[in-house]
Amino acid sequence: MHRLYENEDIAVFWNSDKCRHAKQCVNGSPRTFNAARRPWIDVTKAPTAEIWQAISACPSGAVTCIYTHGIRIEYEKDESRSAAYDGDLLIGECDYRKTPDGWNIYHTEVNPEYGGKGIAKRLVYKVIEAAEQCGNTVVATCSYADKVLKE
Repeated sequence: MHRLYENEDIAVFWNSDKCRHAKQCVNGSPRTFNAARRPWIDVTKAPTAEIWQAISACPSGAVTCIYTHGIRIEYEKDESRSAAYDGDLLIGECDYRKTPDGWNIYHTEVNPEYGGKGIAKRLVYKVIEAAEQCGNTVVATCSYADKVLKE
């Protein structure tokens, strides 16, 4: 399971397949990471620095984070994509199509001016999360999305 949690400052990625339940995140920021709560990660409960420090202690790399740089990620069901916006300007997208094998992510692209900020990863996670919430599996013919799925 892949999940994306965001606030105005940071995007937190969680890959349950990598999680070894060392509880370093819970010990580092119990307000943010609470296994008894659903969702178990809430990035609005503690200061960014505390969350970042707790994530940095994760020994498995199951929880990671990046700054959002003010870029908004939206899941757009009717367009079969997730989209990245800088204000009203569309700066990136992750497109998928529904197939008998699940959702196929076939294209991920971010405007080169915005490269290196983790936007593409946020786009892919947003599609994966939407698919999983609908009970669908995800496959990728997009090389970048395939890399994210295998991380």
